Amino acid sequence: MRGRIAAISSELKHHAPFTLFGAATGIVCMLLFHNAGQTINHRLFLVFHPAHVVLSAIVTTSLFKRYEKDVSLVKLLVIGYLGAVGVATVSDCVLPYFGETVLGVALPTHADLHQHVGDDPYAHDHDHGTAGHDDHSHEDCATRPRLHLGFIEDWYLVNPAALLGIFIAYFWPRTTFPHAGHVLVSTWASSFHVLMNTHTELTAMMLVGVFVVLFIAVWLPCCISDIVFPLLFIKSAPPHAHGHAHDAPEPETAP
Repeated sequence: MRGRIAAISSELKHHAPFTLFGAATGIVCMLLFHNAGQTINHRLFLVFHPAHVVLSAIVTTSLFKRYEKDVSLVKLLVIGYLGAVGVATVSDCVLPYFGETVLGVALPTHADLHQHVGDDPYAHDHDHGTAGHDDHSHEDCATRPRLHLGFIEDWYLVNPAALLGIFIAYFWPRTTFPHAGHVLVSTWASSFHVLMNTHTELTAMMLVGVFVVLFIAVWLPCCISDIVFPLLFIKSAPPHAHGHAHDAPEPETAP
């Protein structure tokens, strides 16, 4: 147990510097696409979130399969799916949503208050602009962030993405993909979730807060997905198992 805790602590420290860089690229994305509109930002989220799910499924499943030789496909499907979709949802959706709520990024501009609820198909797709909604309900709708759960609302993309990653790892467990790419894709998915809910100007203080949110949203979930989660199900886990190092040596067996 101490070996696993030491390995996890080491991985968290190892991933922190690059995650800081990834969070910085997320801020750049937000500055570039801040005025693109919720529809375009939603479409970009639909690119990076499923991509994150694929990569998480590959890493989680391949690590588990390499260290647990006799494992059924059903067990791999369950572990790979939960490790990919569950953690990616926390990273790309849940934590950004809480960050948006705390930071108040959904506070509307003056123009937003006069925008008809039905004009934006994404931001208010739960309210179709039916008669009887007054200006106060419009404002209240605009000021609350919306938790977008990809595996439910975009199930036709996210769930197949998880299965794709699992099957890639099942047939090619040594598939190599830089962990840096995983971190960047996750950061960009989180960034566009924030942008989907942003109705206020991105001030310097706001960007600092978003930077912290992006760092936390990527750092902990990615390490949990790549390292902690699969090791929980391995009977004889090695003391130092890097989930992202697909070219690591095979575990030693007792003579």
